[in-house]
Amino acid sequence: MAIWLGLLLFLGTVIGMEAFAYAAHRWIMHGFGWFLHESHHRARRGHWELNDLYAAIFAVPSFVLVFGGLNLGWWPGFAWIGAGVATYGMIYFGFHDVIVHQRIPNRYLPKSKYMKRIVQAHRLHHVVETREGNVSFGFLVAPKPEMLKAELKRRARAGIRAPARPRETQAGTHAPAVES
Repeated sequence: MAIWLGLLLFLGTVIGMEAFAYAAHRWIMHGFGWFLHESHHRARRGHWELNDLYAAIFAVPSFVLVFGGLNLGWWPGFAWIGAGVATYGMIYFGFHDVIVHQRIPNRYLPKSKYMKRIVQAHRLHHVVETREGNVSFGFLVAPKPEMLKAELKRRARAGIRAPARPRETQAGTHAPAVES
């Protein structure tokens, strides 16, 4: 396979994974898979939550595609696609778990408009505790926070948690309450 075609498949997969992540989040995680994802909408106790199983579940097709494309004589494009899936997973982990939820303590503060927008959109997603009534299911592409706030208001704030007081984080600093 020509390297340019492999790189095109890889890049197309990384970009296309945002659409897949949106659909999986909206219709699987907030649908029949809520029994795992619900833990992500509650306060976490310890380092892990049941929702973390989704990372392992979504890693399986990536591993199989890379392994099959490199070692089982499958079409070589599968390895590039599997690598694209894995790369999106790493990007997602960096944005979602490290930057937004700070599961690895850090002092990063978003400065660019883009970073502020995706962080705020994800936080607005989390103001709803129930599986219904959420906004912003994508991650690397997010609607403007003003639009999300208007949609939450239009829904009469159904399922929105009570305002939270600042809480202690693992790093010992106060995390700001989410503005709704």
